[in-house]
Amino acid sequence: MLNTNTNLIKAYTPNQVARMLQLSKNTVYELINRGEIVAKKIGKVYRIPAISLSFLFTGMDEDIYQMQLEDEKNIRKVEKALRDVRKEIWAKLKSF
Repeated sequence: MLNTNTNLIKAYTPNQVARMLQLSKNTVYELINRGEIVAKKIGKVYRIPAISLSFLFTGMDEDIYQMQLEDEKNIRKVEKALRDVRKEIWAKLKSF
């Protein structure tokens, strides 16, 4: 993950990712070729940012995923605010 203190990005080799995900190295390369794992080729080797693995499981970039989680926490507040506004509007309409 992105380390905000030093701005370093944690990256893995395809072999490391294969071990973490309990996949073969060839499967990891297939996932890279299909674009399911984002990797950067540096010279002759690939490096896979940790954030790319988050995308693999969530279908979203890490920052978007974190924003979605925050939105989900606040959805009840938003729904309540909408109900309150609707009640006010209906009360005004009934008074005409």
